[in-house]
Amino acid sequence: MRDLGVRLREPIVDIHSAVNSDKSTSQAQVGLASWLGGGSVFIVLLAVAAIAITCGILLNRLVQQQALVRAQLAVATARELLRRAGEDALSDARVLAERPTLQRLLESEPNSGLEPFLRRFSETTGTDVTALMRGDTALAQSGPPMDWPEIATALQEQGERFVIAPKDGGALIWGAAAAVPGTGVRVVTLKLTDAALLQKLGLQVGAKLRAVNFATYHAPPDEDMTPLHTRALANPGGAAAGKLPGNNPFAATMVLAAQTGEVVGLLDARLSGAEFVAATRSFDWILSTTAIIVAAIAGLLGVLYGRWLARPVVALRQLADRIGRGDFSTALPAVAPLEVGALARSMDEMRRNLVELTDALRRREAEAHTVLSGVIEGVYAVDHERRIRYANAQVARLLGRPAGEIVGQFCGDVLRPQRVNGERPCERNCPIIAARSSPQASLREMLCLSDGSTRSAIVLSAPPIQGVQVQILRDETDLEAARRARDSVLGNISHEFRTPLAAQLASIELLRDGLSDMPPDAQRELLANVERGVLRLMRLIDNLLESVRIEAGQHSIRQQPVDLAEVIGDSRDLIAPLLRQRQLSLELDQSGIGAIVRGDAQRLEQVFVNLIANAAKFAPEGSTIRIGGQRRGSYAEVWVEDEGAGVQDGAAGAIFERFQRGADTEPDAPGLGLGLWIVKSIIERHGGSVRMERTPEHRTRFILSLPQQAEDGA
Repeated sequence: MRDLGVRLREPIVDIHSAVNSDKSTSQAQVGLASWLGGGSVFIVLLAVAAIAITCGILLNRLVQQQALVRAQLAVATARELLRRAGEDALSDARVLAERPTLQRLLESEPNSGLEPFLRRFSETTGTDVTALMRGDTALAQSGPPMDWPEIATALQEQGERFVIAPKDGGALIWGAAAAVPGTGVRVVTLKLTDAALLQKLGLQVGAKLRAVNFATYHAPPDEDMTPLHTRALANPGGAAAGKLPGNNPFAATMVLAAQTGEVVGLLDARLSGAEFVAATRSFDWILSTTAIIVAAIAGLLGVLYGRWLARPVVALRQLADRIGRGDFSTALPAVAPLEVGALARSMDEMRRNLVELTDALRRREAEAHTVLSGVIEGVYAVDHERRIRYANAQVARLLGRPAGEIVGQFCGDVLRPQRVNGERPCERNCPIIAARSSPQASLREMLCLSDGSTRSAIVLSAPPIQGVQVQILRDETDLEAARRARDSVLGNISHEFRTPLAAQLASIELLRDGLSDMPPDAQRELLANVERGVLRLMRLIDNLLESVRIEAGQHSIRQQPVDLAEVIGDSRDLIAPLLRQRQLSLELDQSGIGAIVRGDAQRLEQVFVNLIANAAKFAPEGSTIRIGGQRRGSYAEVWVEDEGAGVQDGAAGAIFERFQRGADTEPDAPGLGLGLWIVKSIIERHGGSVRMERTPEHRTRFILSLPQQAEDGA
């Protein structure tokens, strides 16, 4: 510390010696350097700013004038196109009036073909409404309903071409009429100035158009186009243009008049100011760049000149370098005169602030590290080249690699996302790159770990801040597996319910159609099919309900004496239709199953129904299902065995899991995988156990072990 203090004091001694040698000269030099350096930069910036502001004002005026001219041209062109649309409507009306087909349809009774004919003509010519009028009544028309008396009045006042502003506030109507020779009927064709027509015309003129119905126009004061409408109505030329408030839109409006000179509407055209703003900004950018370059050159020259005049500042700069390297041990003394002394005091204040800031940053760094280590998601940060600069412990644990091997590596080489069409997502679909142009980006990826396993994860990327982007790595492997299991279960439930319902519906339809002439045996067979379907649905619903109860923690079991022989007999009667369908026989060893246990008879009946149904599913058709038992100490063992192929070695315990089914041995209707799981849950709630084994006779045997009822009935 003593040597450090000596090193810090050496430049200060040089400063004091320079100041004491010629105090008045130093004061003049320091003040002159500040004025020369700062003044030159200020004058150059002031001159460039004045030129830039003047040029910007002139350019803005020129751009506005050009925009207004374009808006006026757009609205004038649009009005001309509308006038041409009226001429086209007149041509179409004349062509239709001269068609022999129309005259023939008018002579026919009851003119049933007129509306389809007019509809096809409207579709061909693109008119919105085509009608036949006699007086002020429409004989037939295509298109939406119209106010024909109002149209008849316009025809009488304006002639064969007319423009109408509907009194109900609808779109302006451009129409024409032509008389059908010798019939007293006129063909009327109408084009509506609706949104579709205005959009089409707007694409042609390069502006957004709007037609205002003058019949219902009331000049709302809060609308930005109202001043232009007022000017256009007062202007003898019937047009006005101007700049509207907001996002620099330019607009023009023009009066639409009928043949009689009556105002029927206003046609507005709006131009977006984006194009003109872009041109102005481009010019401003050029001026700003020029100003910055000139100011930088002037500033550099001023700094060089100031350094030559103010050499004592060099000593303070050396001290500032030591502070910049983190040496905050020695305080800076006051240095005089003038700016040099003020600079020394400022540097000393800066040193104290840096000490406090460094301590605060270290505390915040420790807090951030604690937070990042405590979150459950993986958090890592990358630089502009997508190289990992930080990774918390969760990332290392998820990837199975120490943090030392992760930091400094390209994130794609660390995460190793699964290739899509032979290409890594890093090349085209990287969320890190996507987040650089949007608030946030995410992507679901399958990560290939170094041990050969894969993990499903979501990568959330934040936009870069000072060249660093933070990513959140969320492991969703278990959640994805749960989703797949849910989808599989829903698919199985749908299949299991649709199959018996379809069979029952077919049997009911056959029974309904042949109820009068079908033999009784056939009717009984169909009813048996319906019965089997209902029993199967009841069994499925019972299993689903029991599964929900077990999942919800409803473990209530009634404790009462239960005769296993009666429970097995009731279960056999319930499952009998299924056994008859597969031509299976059931053998009961009454001596072995005659035990009394304490439990819930309804739940135990569900156990045996599931076991017998499971055996019937896998037993060969025409074989025998055997039920027997024995007493082993205080427990009664009952088994259900069939002649099926059984399950693979090592899978005997897995088949009792939820939604698990025997692999490679399932029939076409696999079931839900709940039956054996429910059996195991109910038996365990009775204080017993269940297991499966293969007998020496190569049969599959499910063995239940239940505690027997005490002899005193307790």
